[in-house]
Amino acid sequence: MRHREWIMAGIILLIYISIATPIHAEVLESPQVESDAAILIEPKTGTVLYEKNATIKSYPASLTKIATAIYALENGELNDVVTVSENAYRTLGSSVYLEAGEEISLQQLLEGLLINSGNDAGIAIAEHLSGSLEQYTEDINNYLEKYIGVKNTHFENPHGLYDPNHYTTAEDLAKIVQYSMKNKEFREIFGMMEKEWDGLKWDTTLYTHHKLLREMPYPGVTGGKTGYIEEAGYTLATTAKRENLELVVITLNADQQMGSYQDTKALLDYGFENFVRKGQQVFASGLEVNNRKLVSANGLEIQKKKTVKLKAKVDVIPPRHVERVSGSLNTIPIKHHDILIMITVLILFWVMFHNWKSQKLL
Repeated sequence: MRHREWIMAGIILLIYISIATPIHAEVLESPQVESDAAILIEPKTGTVLYEKNATIKSYPASLTKIATAIYALENGELNDVVTVSENAYRTLGSSVYLEAGEEISLQQLLEGLLINSGNDAGIAIAEHLSGSLEQYTEDINNYLEKYIGVKNTHFENPHGLYDPNHYTTAEDLAKIVQYSMKNKEFREIFGMMEKEWDGLKWDTTLYTHHKLLREMPYPGVTGGKTGYIEEAGYTLATTAKRENLELVVITLNADQQMGSYQDTKALLDYGFENFVRKGQQVFASGLEVNNRKLVSANGLEIQKKKTVKLKAKVDVIPPRHVERVSGSLNTIPIKHHDILIMITVLILFWVMFHNWKSQKLL
């Protein structure tokens, strides 16, 4: 009898030792990203799943137009009639071929802005909302700081053509997309693959420039915006959703166009293959982890038609303490680990006590 109990005690002791030794899961292997800066977030919770130079200032190129669009949606009406100025007509770069004096709805301008990346549409929108490009620059920067909580962004224009004082970060762009996707009209235009365009000078079908929506469809992609100028390299903003997990990817300053898409696909694969969302928490490999969260629009409600001019400097939204995603995960959460140890020790003491009592009775 004693021999059997000592064997049982030994087995339990081995179990205790194995439980007391931390068992590490396989470390999540981060994707290879060639773009100079990138970030992957889950926008519902603001969780950062991957980042590379995410707070380094960079030129955004046409990703600027995402901010222009959400600002217009919150400060104008879709059925507003906009009169195109000579300044808008003469804007360089990508275009929807607006004519000076042409009257066009704000909604159509937004479609031309996001689908065909029309720089002329951006200028027409800015002048309509603020009266001048100079006033718009002041208004958009105050808006982004006050309502979206960016910290490292300053825009000099609504389209993203090069200006040394026109910059942002991958993190700030992720915040802007996160906030913008709460707006139904924005989501619809951002996800359009094509749209009939009936302009005064130009009748055509606009097709999205984002290849993951059309030429190279990626399962779950819901929207996107491309950008390129020589000083910024290739930039890309992408949103996607599978089941209840949503993702936002920003890549900045890729040397090659296909490089930006390869980076984006790698980050989307990494997100969908390794993470799930339950409520306001994101889990990796089925486990809860400590995450860094964006100090951003995550906690802000979408603003409805804020038409007041934003001229005064506003206070930056105070940060909430956050942590980064852990690189190595325990297979047993600490609280469960401690409970198992306590139970095992109690069982061991019970067996030893029972054995001692049996010896006394003999």
